[in-house]
Amino acid sequence: MPSEVPPKEKSYSRIRVESDLSLEVVILLVLGVFMLLFGIVLFKIHTGELPYTPDSTYGLFLIIVSFQIVTMGKTPFGDMRRSWAIVTIGICTAIIGMTACFIPGTLTEIVRILVGLMLFVGGISLLLQLLLSENKAKTWMKTSKLLQHLTLACGLVYTVAIALGLITLLPGITIDPVTAVLLIIYGISIFYLAGCIQKVSQLYPPEKFPELNTTDSKGGFRLLKEASISLSLAVLIMLGVLLVLLGALLFPINQGVIPFSADGELGLLLVIMAIQMTALGETPVGEYKRSWLLVSIGIIFTALGAFACIVPGILTSTLQILLGTLNILGGVILLFKRFFPILQEMRHPPSEPVVLPSILKKMLITQTILNIVAIAFGLSMLLPGLIPTMLVPGIVIINGLLLFVLGYMLQQITKIEEETTPTETI
Repeated sequence: MPSEVPPKEKSYSRIRVESDLSLEVVILLVLGVFMLLFGIVLFKIHTGELPYTPDSTYGLFLIIVSFQIVTMGKTPFGDMRRSWAIVTIGICTAIIGMTACFIPGTLTEIVRILVGLMLFVGGISLLLQLLLSENKAKTWMKTSKLLQHLTLACGLVYTVAIALGLITLLPGITIDPVTAVLLIIYGISIFYLAGCIQKVSQLYPPEKFPELNTTDSKGGFRLLKEASISLSLAVLIMLGVLLVLLGALLFPINQGVIPFSADGELGLLLVIMAIQMTALGETPVGEYKRSWLLVSIGIIFTALGAFACIVPGILTSTLQILLGTLNILGGVILLFKRFFPILQEMRHPPSEPVVLPSILKKMLITQTILNIVAIAFGLSMLLPGLIPTMLVPGIVIINGLLLFVLGYMLQQITKIEEETTPTETI
């Protein structure tokens, strides 16, 4: 008789299985966690039991939206081809959101109106496209029950978005508890939509069901051409922009010229880290299989980061210790993984020395500097004052610039691999 696997071992092996969540589903899960948590917390905010920071709340929403724009070409107003113009718009949206997270009180009205327009006008636009397009609801409702669920999920998300957009544009038209209920419904609806999209992507891949693929692939001017950047590179660009902007702002912040929200900074960094973990399997301590365990940790990080952005002053020290420790451990572990094999080769040299291409040598140097900078950044978080205050902005900026350099090198290596890979002929 075959031996039975104990229930605990079965459940443990299940969470270690690699997840097949698409990037779109991952970002929807992040947005759903954010909205659901915001709705729950808003009840306590309304009674005065918890503080509230609208700037970093709106800013985080803009950054999540910008991730959709940069990585997939999905805007709040509809799906578009991911051209360089769309990527640029996404990066500009992220910069506005990041500034709102870092500096409270400066962009409050601007980000409120921008978020309100995205929800209200975007919701109307998406709902009209859903109902009027021949390739969407009209086709989906006749195809299968699964696509009928997708239609219902889309309609629900867009309708609630319109209501929330109106409330955001016209504060005071309703009471906070009503807004909280709508936010909770919005979060649950986004989870419902994410589940439908995941099932649809498995049963109806674009090549087998072209009606579900609404992107346009025609060329044009350079800014309108397809942006051939990978998901990993897109995340590097976003993180690089964040760090360069943060470093530039830290100079006047350290002089006391402008205010600073540590909660907004820490919460935002944690949410971006969560997206990297759930979408790519990339963690501060290395790259791992994108298991359900790692996805679960990413969702927890999302909740912690979103809470810090919404409610200031409660998780500040906890997140500072968490991010500082992860940066230090990540830097040390990655340096060890990189140089220990080299030391082993020096002790036991191979019969034929391995010659690395120039681009790989440069990338290894860049990654090494990044690891050292990450350790310094982590130390500055855990031990404030250890590194001189005026050096910290420089460290952060260098970190961001090195991410751009690393992204460029990865792009060059990808091009070289594509050129050297032989194409099959029929």
